[in-house]
Amino acid sequence: MIEDIKAKIADRAQAKAKRQLWREQGRKVVFTNGCFDLLHYGHIHYLAQARELGDALIIGLNAAASVRRLKGPNRPINDEATRLWQMASLQFVDLVVPFEEDTPAALIDLLLPDVLVKGGDYTIEEIVGAGTVLEHGGEVRVLSYINGYSTTSIEAKIRNQS
Repeated sequence: MIEDIKAKIADRAQAKAKRQLWREQGRKVVFTNGCFDLLHYGHIHYLAQARELGDALIIGLNAAASVRRLKGPNRPINDEATRLWQMASLQFVDLVVPFEEDTPAALIDLLLPDVLVKGGDYTIEEIVGAGTVLEHGGEVRVLSYINGYSTTSIEAKIRNQS
């Protein structure tokens, strides 16, 4: 079981090789990204929906430094190893790739997923990598956002109770 989880965590070279294998096998690959700091119902529902759009789901996970730049000095709450292992332990996630940059543009360029997915708080025009995916014949999807579930709201709730 532990080895199965470890096998789902990849660097860029490993992810590129896995993506190429899946392409050769004719598998439809879905990609999404995020910080996934405090895993909650909204994340799980969203990721399960994303996986239903293809045969394999790759998660681009913001590394800790990237999360700090995007979310502030008190984030991430969970360290990078915890977030990687949480994502990799989900049965509907096939690969997790950390990235240091503020956006997953370079990772999307490398992997060229068949489907690029983000949550309903985005429009297609705002999704990093959308142009690249569309230019290569892929599709870009915006999935519904479930109100009331966010890491920011959980963090605020915790801070107000302490």
